[in-house]
Amino acid sequence: MGQLDKKSMLCPGCRKLISSDETSCPFCGLANPGSPIRQGLSRLSLRDSDSIIQFIIYANAAIFILALVLKPSEMGMSLNPFTLLSPSSTSLLLLGATGTIPIDYYHRWWTILTASWLHGGILHIAFNMMALHQLGPFVAQEYGTARFLVIYLFSGVAGFVLSYFVGIPFTLGASASVCGLIGAILYYGKSRGGYFGTAIYRQAMGWIIGLILFGLLLPGINNWAHGGGIAAGIAAGFALGYEERRRESMPHRIAAAFLALATAGAVLFTAVQAVLIRFS
Repeated sequence: MGQLDKKSMLCPGCRKLISSDETSCPFCGLANPGSPIRQGLSRLSLRDSDSIIQFIIYANAAIFILALVLKPSEMGMSLNPFTLLSPSSTSLLLLGATGTIPIDYYHRWWTILTASWLHGGILHIAFNMMALHQLGPFVAQEYGTARFLVIYLFSGVAGFVLSYFVGIPFTLGASASVCGLIGAILYYGKSRGGYFGTAIYRQAMGWIIGLILFGLLLPGINNWAHGGGIAAGIAAGFALGYEERRRESMPHRIAAAFLALATAGAVLFTAVQAVLIRFS
């Protein structure tokens, strides 16, 4: 009867059914699989991907509204669609825009984490969030939710680090993170091969060519951040692997949790600081 009384659980590492009191997983060797920390990290699984993507979209929308409340720009109600409902540069600076001005003059180095959550206008956020809504589920399905988060967050940071080193003075937006998803999709298609992989690869190349043309034709586009995001997405896809080649593991979940907590801390700190400065 002792065996029947044991509580069963899925191992956070290999997702196989084991007893919760095992000192290590008999299948993958993970130590203390039943610990609360490991169980918490294991919740970053594929079934949560839709809610996580929706949370990212809602968080971007909430920060955009906060930026407008803090101080809308003088062109905020302009009939020009590209300046309609635009937060002011002061508001965006307070909320964590990045570049050489925020980092070198104001020593706000953490803005490489926060800038991906800011947008300069209603069309800016609409385009980026629609792209995330379309690309995110595919990346989460093929890589797993934890690896999706790593790719998305890491690519945003990498894109803004690159644009900082080439001297971009003031920049923001989720485009670098979205470009990271495109880079990961590009790597997946090329690596997988076959009819399906080749079709995915060609589709991703089409998006990249469109981004290049878009960046060349329209002023104010941070092409360095786009390029850095794509390169980071390819590198992350190669380093992390995807579900068909390598199952999502505890190190992937730890990396996702670390990046998510660091980003959330930076965003919350900057938002609180901005509100205190603006209304004090």
